[in-house]
Amino acid sequence: MTEQYIARRMERIAPFYVMDLLAKAKQLEAAGRSVVHMEVGQPDFAAPAPVAAAGKAAIDAGKTGYTPATGIPELRQAIADHYRDRFGLAIDSHRIIVTPGSSGGLQLLMGVLINPGQEVLMTDPGYPCNKNFVEFVSGVPVSVPVGPETDYQLTAEMVRQAWTERTRAVLVASPANPTGTVLSRDALREIYQVVRERGGVLIVDEIYQGLIYELEAFTALDVADDIFVLNSFSKYFGMTGWRLGWIVAPPFFVDPIDCLAQNIFLSCSAPAQYAALRAFSDDCLAIFEQRRQEFRRRRDFLLPALQEIGFSFPAVPQGAFYLYADCSSLTDDSFRLAYDLLEKEGVAVTPGKDFGTNRAAQHIRFAYTTDVERMNDGVERIRRYFR
Repeated sequence: MTEQYIARRMERIAPFYVMDLLAKAKQLEAAGRSVVHMEVGQPDFAAPAPVAAAGKAAIDAGKTGYTPATGIPELRQAIADHYRDRFGLAIDSHRIIVTPGSSGGLQLLMGVLINPGQEVLMTDPGYPCNKNFVEFVSGVPVSVPVGPETDYQLTAEMVRQAWTERTRAVLVASPANPTGTVLSRDALREIYQVVRERGGVLIVDEIYQGLIYELEAFTALDVADDIFVLNSFSKYFGMTGWRLGWIVAPPFFVDPIDCLAQNIFLSCSAPAQYAALRAFSDDCLAIFEQRRQEFRRRRDFLLPALQEIGFSFPAVPQGAFYLYADCSSLTDDSFRLAYDLLEKEGVAVTPGKDFGTNRAAQHIRFAYTTDVERMNDGVERIRRYFR
């Protein structure tokens, strides 16, 4: 068979360059090289011991079969209780759909909301896979260039100007990947009003919501009840490989999402769901809070250390665990720089090319998902490279 058998949409789906960098980094490590990892958005903290024990207990108890496509009722209720306890919101557990990661959740939302040819507005730079989920349902991703003057976030005016008769939805992230910036409640409310006036839907990616530092955390559901919210057990809860996330959807959309989930995924991993149920216990929440403070400490170390080398940060990240650095004073090709740093100094970072086309060659992302001592080693290697 030849390339004529490959669907045309694959021409528009770019590879995830950070995964290639990770693979090369692993090859170097296998050959005996030391590599400082600041490329992949994966916390270096494993799931807490009580969470892992709950997953093992579920296996031992034989809880390994199919579950409802929307998730086990206990977990859906625990997530609803989380919104009540943390944000003071009464969310009916029926509105919560447990998904195989937030990626699975976004795939479900695109399938239920987007018709072929309809547009979804999103930021450039932004998480690279988002546009591919739109492509997967034959929608049209529309990347809107954003910069430090708006904290790399969309504004209501940007949405208004980019909107066309084909626009169906707007996707924002707060905190955002790769920039770590946060939308204020007022800014989100203004975007929502523009979207609703035009008969569209607003989707808010909150997968880094638990990892906010100076600012008061809030959920988009506090702004309006008919916003689609995505969240995940991967980042704040440290359960990346367990592959669990969730959607909070307006009541009318729950049944269509359930129907599509039955057909695409059937159900999420049962042991993973019982493990996630334990994540909302007081002892685990205390662990997550300690980790949040550690991530903040890492950010406060790495940002000034990189500034001393020549990287600049016109918008200081307020959440997540990323620094999106302007490296234009050091190079005009961040893609080449990323591979050079890996091959010559054993430092793995992600080039701006992974996150869009808006000044991508002038930016590079650092993930502070390793301890300060190791990051300090990485900083010294980068300093040596530029010498």
